[in-house]
Amino acid sequence: MSTIDWVVLIVTLTGIISYGLYKSRTTKNLDGYFLSNRSMPWYLVLLSIMGTQASAITFLSTPGQAFTDGMRFVQFYFGLPLAMVFICTSFVPIFHKLKVFTAYEYLETRFDVKTRTLTSFLFLLQRGLSTGISIYAPAIILSSLMGWNIYWTNLFMGGLLIIYTVSGGAKAVAYTQQLQLVIIFAGMFIAAYQMVHLLPPGVGFIDALKVSGELGKFNVITTGFTEKGFNWSDRYNLVNGIIGGFFLQLSYFGTDQSQVGRYLTAKNLTESRVGLLMNGLVKIPMQFLILLIGVLVFTFYQFNKAPLFFNQVQVDKVAQSIYKDSLQQLQTNYNAVNEQKQQAVNKWMQTKDTATATQLKTLNAKSESIRNNFKGILKQEAIGGDANDTNYVFLRFVVDYLPVGLVGLLIAVIFLAAWGSIAAALNSLASSTVIDMHKRFSKKECTDKEDYKTSKWYTFAWGVFCVITAMFATNMGSLIEAVNVLGSIFYGVILGIFLVAFYFKRIKAHAIFYSAVIIQIGIFILFWFSSIGFLWMNLIGAAGVVLLALLLQLLRGKETTTV
Repeated sequence: MSTIDWVVLIVTLTGIISYGLYKSRTTKNLDGYFLSNRSMPWYLVLLSIMGTQASAITFLSTPGQAFTDGMRFVQFYFGLPLAMVFICTSFVPIFHKLKVFTAYEYLETRFDVKTRTLTSFLFLLQRGLSTGISIYAPAIILSSLMGWNIYWTNLFMGGLLIIYTVSGGAKAVAYTQQLQLVIIFAGMFIAAYQMVHLLPPGVGFIDALKVSGELGKFNVITTGFTEKGFNWSDRYNLVNGIIGGFFLQLSYFGTDQSQVGRYLTAKNLTESRVGLLMNGLVKIPMQFLILLIGVLVFTFYQFNKAPLFFNQVQVDKVAQSIYKDSLQQLQTNYNAVNEQKQQAVNKWMQTKDTATATQLKTLNAKSESIRNNFKGILKQEAIGGDANDTNYVFLRFVVDYLPVGLVGLLIAVIFLAAWGSIAAALNSLASSTVIDMHKRFSKKECTDKEDYKTSKWYTFAWGVFCVITAMFATNMGSLIEAVNVLGSIFYGVILGIFLVAFYFKRIKAHAIFYSAVIIQIGIFILFWFSSIGFLWMNLIGAAGVVLLALLLQLLRGKETTTV
């Protein structure tokens, strides 16, 4: 990066940290540190919810997802509005009425301490690992494209984040997320504008959409049905999005403390509900626009020379191996196909005839075949490389084509997006550890000041844990998928526990505890030994817990106590 880019990056990050620390003044007790004294208006709740969900992975990996697979990933969010309505009517009133710090406190009241502890543990395990991936994602991509050391990048990204999260708590998280989102969306808009601006003269935004649409990237709605029936291994389609997505979003927003903690900061029940409902309205359009950036990148590379592989570090590995001659031949063939694509797309812009469109599709298939041959080399034991470059598509364009100053701004955007979600996650991990574990099992009576200090130490400890996790994360493919797959492994079971708690009053503690343990083991087995789409695991997990708990309770008969 240039000196100007470094200045833009450092000034932006320093400003955010300073703003967060300035805004973090709050009561030095658990209510102030974890829930901002329950004083936030709905619009800050909304921005905090969005900032927690929209991590750096969203802005790095999602455009690459659209580049490779089109717009159909947006269907993943189709169940979100329904989930928001359900949560507002069922979950939020109970949490507000009981004045809980964490969602899992309610489970001890409803069942017993072991059920509360199990659910909290599942959350801590899933969220701790996911947060590690959230640190790793931007770090590995920045280190590859900018030549930075991955370990120092992890430490730098995680270290600065820990500073203001530990110091400021929930209030610092909420206020910095507000400013972060403004900068993030401004940066993404500028990047999209530059993509269109750098297209050949006479080719505008609508023309770019027509090209990508002709090449099948506007597959917003896919049913999942084929000639052989419904494809259960298809990850993104209308049925998956509405049904599986509903249960995933219901689990995430209703039972994951990283989100529950966001809307519990609201000043009252109405403010929580409005924040959640507004999130249901704006999330799908927001995700659509982020995917659209990936489609624009795809169109841009129809008119311009595209890299054989977007992760240059992996290309360099092959160039220094016994496969270097194969790489040279693949690169020559790929460049030739690229030149033919540029000629074909320019011709299609003038004629719009079917024959040229067919030729363009054939050339894109040929170029993808050459890329797959290169990926095959990367998978060879002698190379041991990462054959997925989805996460590198957008940032590679930024580094190669954006002018001085904007590169620094977009790198800052990646940091800010990471910080927004990670800070909220660390705050929620600490709150669940303190409330559901430390204070629940510690016999020592502590003052508010002692609880406040303990919370800071747990926040710091989880920050260190997540940075260490990031150091060991590798070869995970599309990171936007990896995080959602990890969530789906745990969320269904957690949701099932809460659904039983709310709606099946006859089911008691032992039945729900053992059904949750059995179904969670079953989900692990299903994940490792089947090809079923991960969104279905949320439904299977939730339904499995409910049905098995009903059966176990029937076999056990009435319990005399729920303690």
